[in-house]
Amino acid sequence: MSNGADIKPTDLRGILKYVPRFQGQIFIIALDGSIVADDNFANLITDVAVLRSLGIKVVLVHGIGQQIEEMAKLRAIAISDNIGTGVTDAATLDLAIRASSRVTHLMIEGLTANGLKAALTNSVRAIPLGILRGVDHQYTGKVDRIDRDFIQQLIGSGVVPIVNPIGFDRDGKPLRVNSDLLAAELAESLQATKIIYLSPHNGMEIAGELQHDIPVDALRKVLEAKPDSINEPMRSKAAHAVKAIDTGTPRIHLLDGRELDGLLAEIFSNEGVGTLIYGNEYQQIRQATKRDVRAIYNLTRSGMKREELRARSQQAIEKNIEHFYVFEIDENLIACISLHLFTEKTTMAEIGSLYVMPFYHNRGIGQKMVDFASLQAKERGAKTVIALSTQAFSFFTSVCDFTEAEKDVLPESRLKTYDESGRNSKILVKQL
Repeated sequence: MSNGADIKPTDLRGILKYVPRFQGQIFIIALDGSIVADDNFANLITDVAVLRSLGIKVVLVHGIGQQIEEMAKLRAIAISDNIGTGVTDAATLDLAIRASSRVTHLMIEGLTANGLKAALTNSVRAIPLGILRGVDHQYTGKVDRIDRDFIQQLIGSGVVPIVNPIGFDRDGKPLRVNSDLLAAELAESLQATKIIYLSPHNGMEIAGELQHDIPVDALRKVLEAKPDSINEPMRSKAAHAVKAIDTGTPRIHLLDGRELDGLLAEIFSNEGVGTLIYGNEYQQIRQATKRDVRAIYNLTRSGMKREELRARSQQAIEKNIEHFYVFEIDENLIACISLHLFTEKTTMAEIGSLYVMPFYHNRGIGQKMVDFASLQAKERGAKTVIALSTQAFSFFTSVCDFTEAEKDVLPESRLKTYDESGRNSKILVKQL
């Protein structure tokens, strides 16, 4: 973590504004074995201490893939699988137990150095994966149940639970369990709000392109149709992210655990540093409330200055707040739109005040906002939506399928304000 001299007051304000949102929530932080072995591991543990100091509850899960490979090479032992999804023979299980013990010890060392209490748990009951497609997976296991009460007791006592990738069956016999799977199962059982997967990769790539954020439905389609298009190290995490979201975990983050301050930057900033996987397509869009007035005004102010948007005071936004919808990422407003239905022409609605933060341009958010507003208009009986624009008209025509129209399509009240404004906006129309 950066030393105190490097921290700016603005950084502190940026972090502290998230505290009321995340306080008391449970984050599952899953570290690949290679991240525990990396030089940045000590900084990551310090960042975990920061999260705990802010009232965020943390459960740590770790992998052992790199450690098993290193031990196998050192002892000249052939291993059957290093990640806990293939066959685990007796020799590999023995190495997994030894590697797991070593990694857990390193984590407890780091947490102790940061003044945190920690405990390794036997909270995961596992059952053998069994015979799949004719292959006996021997000592590879899958989660049967999580002792949720035990973990919650530890959290309630100020202890950071550590869950390693060794589960136990009913008879107390060990089984090797994949750590990505463990994180998803823990998140479901504990009703966590985030899983944060830390690996030696920037995030998830699809067809070679890094995804900053992606809705789960889109990811599901990729996994079904073209799983090989996802960078190989992220395929397991992507699959388990879909499972976790389907079972109630709202946000999954994939990021490079070797990046200094990366964990805090991912959690405490709008942009993040890795890949965010989130729920359904419109889950992040909601009706605006009076608490959003200032944020909407600040969001749109630069657009007003460049005359991209019609000038609106903070008071005007508050007066019409029921017409606004906002797009959130981790409770931060990054886009807005307004929808107004005409009383004298109930089959027509107007979309306005569309603005997306520049960092989030070219990610389909503007189109998603327009599609959502159009859907809302249709549900309220509108058959046509209009949009008036001075600079973004090509976006409406080429991306959102609007067509240019003459001003006589406007209802009488809107035609009057159009003429009075003097903006000479292009009038765009779309049939619903």
